[in-house]
Amino acid sequence: MRWRWWGILVVWLCAACAGPDAHVPSLTPSDIADEKRRQEIAQLRDYYAELNKLNTVAYRITTANREFCKYWVIPQLGMFAATPASLPSKYRKFSREALGLRWVRPTVISIVPDGPAGKAGIIDKDELISFNGKPVPVTATLRWINNFLEDNGERPITVVLRRDDEDKTFTVTPVTGCGIPVQLETNPDPNAFTDYTKIVIQTGILRLTRTESDLAVIVGHELGHSTMGHYGKKRINSLLGAVGGGVIDGGFLLGGISTGGAFSNYLQTAGLNAFSVGFELEADYVGAYYAARAGYDISGAEEVWQRLSLENPSSIRKATTHPTTPVRYLQMRKVIAEIAEKKRNNLPLMPEIKAAKSDLPETVLSRERNY
Repeated sequence: MRWRWWGILVVWLCAACAGPDAHVPSLTPSDIADEKRRQEIAQLRDYYAELNKLNTVAYRITTANREFCKYWVIPQLGMFAATPASLPSKYRKFSREALGLRWVRPTVISIVPDGPAGKAGIIDKDELISFNGKPVPVTATLRWINNFLEDNGERPITVVLRRDDEDKTFTVTPVTGCGIPVQLETNPDPNAFTDYTKIVIQTGILRLTRTESDLAVIVGHELGHSTMGHYGKKRINSLLGAVGGGVIDGGFLLGGISTGGAFSNYLQTAGLNAFSVGFELEADYVGAYYAARAGYDISGAEEVWQRLSLENPSSIRKATTHPTTPVRYLQMRKVIAEIAEKKRNNLPLMPEIKAAKSDLPETVLSRERNY
C-alpha cells in the first residue's frame, strides 16, 4: 500500500511540473531521420576534407625532415585510400553518397598534390586494383599497402586502377619520410599531442590554423617533440623523481612513520613535469625549422598563439606544463626572423641545437597509414 501512495505522489508531482508554453511546430520522425543523415554526410565530408589538408602537410613535413627521424622512416605515396569497411559502422551505409566509396575496390579519397601518386597522375575517386600485379584488398587495405611499401622500398610501383569504368596503369615511385603516423581526431579542444608512436591533431586546433603554413608549424612542433627525445627525457625525469621520493619515504618508514608513498608520488609527478615548459619552447623552435624546410612560408605563424589565447585565456597569464602564449608568440617571431636571416644568407635551414637522443625507434615499423 505504501508503494502505491509513493507512485501516486510521483505521478502528481510530474503532472504539476512546469512545461513550455509556446506552440512549437511538430516534426515527423522521417524528417528528423533525413536531417540526421544530411548532417552525418556533411560531417564525414568535412572530416575527410580536413584530413586531406593534414595529409598534405604531414607528407611535406615528414619527407623534408626525414634525416631527423634517423632509422624510423617509411616509403610514402602521398595518397590515402579507403573502403566502407575502413569507416565506423554507423557511416558505412552512406559512405558512397558522402565519399563515393564502393565495396568492390578501395577508393582514393586524398591526394597530396606534389606527392608521388599525384605526380604520376592518380586522382581522387580512382579505384585501386593492383600494385605490381598484386590485388589490393578491400579489407585491411591500409595495413596491406603499408606492408607492401615496406617490402618494396623506393622502387617504382606499377599501379593499376579503375577510372570511369576504364582500367588505367600508372608508375609511382615512393618517397621515404619519417615513419611516425599523423592522425586527425574529432575533438573540439584546440590541442595536438604525441606519445612518440604517433602524432594526433585534434579538429579543434584546426580553427586556429588559417593556412597550411600555420598547420605545418603545429605538425612540426609535434614532430620536434619526438626527434628531440622529449618523451624519453620526461620518462627518465619521472623515474628519477620516483626513486628520490622512494628514498625519502623509506627514511620516514625507518623512523616508524608511514608516508603511504606520498613523496614518491609527488616527486614522480614533479619529475615528469620538470623542464616541460622548456621542452615546449624547444619543440616550437625546432618545429618552425621543420615547416620552413618543407617549403612553407611561416611568416605570421606566430599569430596561432594569439588565437590560442582567445580560446584559452588562462594561457596568457599562467605557465604550467606549457609556456604562456605571450612567450610563445614572441619566441616564434624571433625564430621566424632567424630562419629568414639564414635564407637571405643562403645558409642551411638547420636548428641551432646540440646532439639530442631521439624518441623515434631505430627500426622501420609497420603503421596503418599510406600517406
